[in-house]
Amino acid sequence: MKENAKENELVKKLTNKHYTITTAESCTGGLLSATIINVSGASDVINCAYVTYANEAKENLVSVSHETLETKGAVSKETAAEMCVGAKAAKADMGLSTTGIAGPSGGTKEKPVGLVYLGCSLHEQVTVERHVFSGDREQVRKQAVDAALDLAIRCLDKE
Repeated sequence: MKENAKENELVKKLTNKHYTITTAESCTGGLLSATIINVSGASDVINCAYVTYANEAKENLVSVSHETLETKGAVSKETAAEMCVGAKAAKADMGLSTTGIAGPSGGTKEKPVGLVYLGCSLHEQVTVERHVFSGDREQVRKQAVDAALDLAIRCLDKE
């Protein structure tokens, strides 16, 4: 994989602030952390990466509550928020999460294929974004990674 400007910018900003990041991914299946790791020097900023595809993994690894998963679902703003906060338990300054429906199956009228929630937790601030991406499974995953990198950069810039 070739590095792009966004992951380079994120690693540079984290490095300059002496911050670390942990990812908690569902629909992106490790693509987000792999993208960050493409950058030379990423080992100084990335603490840990969780792929929490199953609900049980979301509960056990990044502390998403069973109640949230039962009442709101795995693909929800609440789950994205709990995932990014839970990821910071790996002693990271920032938690970044992805949860969604990459397709081609699994969508409903309320939660269509391409729906992705992204979460970013930095210190006490939690930001969650809702996106609906188009394309095939790989395209949805790539767009989600791109948007998550943007979100992390914006959160750092707001600080």
